Amino acid sequence: MSQRELHSAFISLVQQHERIIYKMCYLYADNADDRKDLYQDIVVQVWKAYPKFRGDAKFSTWLYQIAINTALSYISRNKRSIVSFIPGETLPEMADTSINTEHDEQLALLHKSIACLNEIEKAIVVLYIDNKSYEEMESIMGINNGALRTKMTRIKEKLKKITKTNSYGTE
Repeated sequence: MSQRELHSAFISLVQQHERIIYKMCYLYADNADDRKDLYQDIVVQVWKAYPKFRGDAKFSTWLYQIAINTALSYISRNKRSIVSFIPGETLPEMADTSINTEHDEQLALLHKSIACLNEIEKAIVVLYIDNKSYEEMESIMGINNGALRTKMTRIKEKLKKITKTNSYGTE
């Protein structure tokens, strides 16, 4: 594959899966500047690794793995706090989060609750919400299937506790 073809294929794949990158940015960065920096870091890491992408896994699975690892490294490297919710604050800007219905309010509560999780828990929840199989999650996270299932059960319980304790006025 020529450099031009490689570049064109890369741009096309990133555009098709850009939603994954945006999710990681909103999940792990708490302001627009940090999200832009993290977005660039993820794209750079994906570009560096792209020539080694063999297609053994789906591109989205491979992208998730790089995006999550880059986000976690970004947090450590910049010693920035992860996105967290403090009652009384509003959610960071997110696409399509107009709160007009009860469903939207429940979705906003879910986002606030997820923001209370640690970095690894957030990544697992996003993969779960995106209907990734435990096998795909295992590949992305490097955590065996049994441990993932246990973590997911604990995360669900933690989210229930967070939403029950901090209903944010929506009980």
